[in-house]
Amino acid sequence: MEHTLEELARVAGGTVDGDPTKKVRGARSLDAAGPEEIAFLDHAHRFKVVEGSNAGAFLVPLDTPPLTRPVIRVNEPLSSFIKVARLFQKAPAPRPVGIDHRAAVDPTAIIGERVVIHPFAVIGYKVEIGDDCEIHPGVVVSARSRIGRNCILHPHAVLYEDTVLGDRVVIHAGTVIGADGFGYRLVNKVHEKIPQLGNVEVGNDCEIGACTTVDRGTFGPTQLGAGSKIDNLVQVGHNCRIGANNLIVSQTGIAGSCTTGAYVVIAGQVGLADHVTLADGTVVGAKSGVMRNSQPGERLLGAPARPERDEKRILISLEKLPETIREVKRLTARHVAPNQLGEQGS
Repeated sequence: MEHTLEELARVAGGTVDGDPTKKVRGARSLDAAGPEEIAFLDHAHRFKVVEGSNAGAFLVPLDTPPLTRPVIRVNEPLSSFIKVARLFQKAPAPRPVGIDHRAAVDPTAIIGERVVIHPFAVIGYKVEIGDDCEIHPGVVVSARSRIGRNCILHPHAVLYEDTVLGDRVVIHAGTVIGADGFGYRLVNKVHEKIPQLGNVEVGNDCEIGACTTVDRGTFGPTQLGAGSKIDNLVQVGHNCRIGANNLIVSQTGIAGSCTTGAYVVIAGQVGLADHVTLADGTVVGAKSGVMRNSQPGERLLGAPARPERDEKRILISLEKLPETIREVKRLTARHVAPNQLGEQGS
């Protein structure tokens, strides 16, 4: 598979500087591209880095200085590069049709049109699956769960009883939706389990990464708002209400009964204490520990999390702490020594 720079420029919506007939056989990153491949440069001020690249051509911003190799100038290099890279993708494997005879589908299940169910998937009692879904090998969809249209469940994803997925939801491999929440009470020195009688409801257009867990509610639902995206290895506790269009990055742990507004961003390795509310547009920096509610649009950082500006000042101060201690010792020594001499003389 090959395309000329002229052909790629039409796809990318740009113009060619250099030989428009040059053939390109692939698209890769700057450090990995070879002489017959195209790479992209995201910022014009970084144009010097191309000298270390073996790429034969580049997608670059409009204001990039002239380069010794051919370029396609575009408004948004990353967006254009995605379009170009798709031209070189291998054709996907043929999509199977229907229900494989090795899958276990309960006779009470309602299966929509054009649904694909791969070998060794298990579809339980009174499950409902909407049109155009794909259920990969090893998936378990437990009793009374409902799956909307155009959903994809990757291998070994598990939906516990009564889980509800909206339309166009993607669940990646090894993820568990609807397991019991971590709820116990101490009775006569024994940790007695609190029954977890709720379920999980996932809104339209959500994507949940691999090996993530979303616990069912204690009495009502745990909810994930439409358009939200959860990374791999995230824990969402019982009774949480995750708002619309949130981004939650890997290794985040959200304790029970937390609530987030719309367009909240939670970076990697963040921990939220139980019953915390993050208002619309809140951004929480990596490794933060959040133990209080936030204000709309607030940026939090640190453990305990505080306004980002305050935490950065603290971090800068900590960097200067060794020098400050040395200076305090020096000043103390200068102040104490004469006093001691004066006391001895008297």
